[in-house]
Amino acid sequence: MDELALFSRFGLALAIGLLVGLQREYAQREGEPFAGARTFALIALLGAGAALLSRALSSPWPLVATSLMAGGLVTAGYLIGARSGRVGLTTEMAALVTFATGALCLHGYLSLAAALGVATAVLLSLKLEVRRLVAHLSQADVYATLKFAVITAIVLPLLPARTYGPPPLNVLSPRDVWLMVVFISGIGFLGYVFIKLVGPRRGIGLTGLLGGLVSSTAVTLSFSERSRKAPSLSRALALAISLSWTVMFLRVLIEAAVVGGRLVAALWSPILASGAVGLLYCLFLLVSERPTGKEEVSFSTPFELGPAVKFGLLYALILVGSKAAQMYLGDAGVYLASVVSGVADVDAITLSMAKLSAADELPLATAARAVVLAAMANTAVKGGIALFLGAKGLRRAILPGLLAMLTVGVGLAFTI
Repeated sequence: MDELALFSRFGLALAIGLLVGLQREYAQREGEPFAGARTFALIALLGAGAALLSRALSSPWPLVATSLMAGGLVTAGYLIGARSGRVGLTTEMAALVTFATGALCLHGYLSLAAALGVATAVLLSLKLEVRRLVAHLSQADVYATLKFAVITAIVLPLLPARTYGPPPLNVLSPRDVWLMVVFISGIGFLGYVFIKLVGPRRGIGLTGLLGGLVSSTAVTLSFSERSRKAPSLSRALALAISLSWTVMFLRVLIEAAVVGGRLVAALWSPILASGAVGLLYCLFLLVSERPTGKEEVSFSTPFELGPAVKFGLLYALILVGSKAAQMYLGDAGVYLASVVSGVADVDAITLSMAKLSAADELPLATAARAVVLAAMANTAVKGGIALFLGAKGLRRAILPGLLAMLTVGVGLAFTI
């Protein structure tokens, strides 16, 4: 290892130690900190130095001995703090992580060490937010999180990655199907966590924006019904519903990019145009009348096994059905299948088309047009829910935006 590489690795260790130490010193500025910026910087350098000594001697014992010494000092610091009434192991554990990142820097895992350092500093800074999240968790939320972890870390790796049967069954792989279940569940899980963090009563518009990550249909149904009970909030509720629809368009693009990157090149113009129209209309609603109410919308727990299995079956059915429709009916069959499936779920058809186009089982333009038509069908259904269930003020506020999004989306779908 030349001197430049050696100095750069020690420099990164020093920077990580300073970052974590500054956060700890700032967080504990009103009391006597167990360790501040200088101490954490020295801990990171100690880890790098111990790793270098072990490497030079071709023996793990210098690093092991130094680790034990650092652990002993951290334990002593904790015991002294506990006697003075300071409880908690957060700072002490951060010190041990900092020591480990210093050793990682020396061994060349620079990206991993930097990521761990930043993640440590972020976690240390999120104390109040994490406590707020935990305070809002229910037993059902905890169970749902554990179930999501099981289907991600245990079930997914055990499923076979091969396909079975002749066309159109050759597009179906158990692991791919379950991977899509994990992917969509993850998006919903993320949106649910955001709502738990900020609270559903932080404003109608913000709830609509975050609710679009979980279920724009749930937002539409809930707020349409509420508009009848609170007609004066119809315009604000229309803003929330329109925001959830706009987020749905962004979600479609993200799904297509993750599963089949090539599809985005053909898909982005009609989807982004529809989303842009929706966003402009949301801005119009926001400027013309700011929402002042504090309506609450309820969402189900972030993960349930039953709906996840149903989504997996729907995705598999659409995947095989779309391939069969393309084989026997041509592009028209794919478009028909996309519109029908889009009425119920736009995520499944998006992932199916992305999968088929990525595997060259379907022309790119056909897949992109099918996704756009599914998104428009889904938007039309949600628009129908709002127009049928909503108060007169909600219908009047939401109709222009709905028509604009549908016109732009359907119009541009056939220019692909």
